[in-house]
Amino acid sequence: MKYAFYPGCVSKGACPELYQSVMAVYPRLGIALEELTEAACTGAGCLQEKDQRLGDTLNARTLAMAEHKGLSLMTICSTCQGVFAQANKRLKDDSDYLAEVNKMLAPEGLSYKGTTVVKHFLWVLLEDLEESVWQDKVVKPLKNLRVAPFYGCYMQRPSAALGFDEHPKRQTSLEQLIAAIGAEVIDFAGKDRCCGLPILTINEPNSMAMVHKHTTDAKTSGADVMVTPCPLCHLNLDGLQHTAASRHDVTIDMPILHFSQLLGLAMGLDAKSLGLKRNIISPKAVLEKAGVGL
Repeated sequence: MKYAFYPGCVSKGACPELYQSVMAVYPRLGIALEELTEAACTGAGCLQEKDQRLGDTLNARTLAMAEHKGLSLMTICSTCQGVFAQANKRLKDDSDYLAEVNKMLAPEGLSYKGTTVVKHFLWVLLEDLEESVWQDKVVKPLKNLRVAPFYGCYMQRPSAALGFDEHPKRQTSLEQLIAAIGAEVIDFAGKDRCCGLPILTINEPNSMAMVHKHTTDAKTSGADVMVTPCPLCHLNLDGLQHTAASRHDVTIDMPILHFSQLLGLAMGLDAKSLGLKRNIISPKAVLEKAGVGL
């Protein structure tokens, strides 16, 4: 099983440990990835607010690259997943709009027909692989860990673009993964709310308040760790958690793992291969519970 691979910007830049963890995990699952190294940023939803057509054209370009290869497009970023899904729906629903966008792609020799399927790596695990294929790789169930899922915005809404009618279990995909690797799911109200990153540069106090609330709510609920399928959420919740704690004069110390790092631990991979030494909030306590050294 092969996919065109779109890692997104953050996993190749600010949080390279996320890309590293996916590179360590996926070969063990019997899938192949062909990375689209010439693809552009999706615009993360911010560009689309200013110029939707430009954003959709950038994403149609990437979708056309995958289509040309005859492959579904796999991403490890829920923000990219959501932005791709919305662009794809608009292009498929409006043939005139698609033709207009294709005119802008033509000078590069590209054209998009609207056939590319976009799937987050988490959905690939749950929908494309036989459950036994990847669950058989779980050699170290994380029975002692209490894990809070954090979806963020783009993997939960808008549901019409994300295929929830056809795949209703996508709404609980993180919980399914956490339970399947033996950990305890810790539910909390903020799991599908914004992490605060989109407003960081225009309203830092509110962004830090959101980081503070989500991480402390998860901690108060009894979680040992939060897990997210979104590098942008990881960037804000992990990278700026110390800042948020300082602003609110508290100590939080809530480790934030990308879901592939958590899966890798359950698959028996070591902390180094999963990039866990790069995480800002130390996952040492998590690793001790999982029986893994940092």
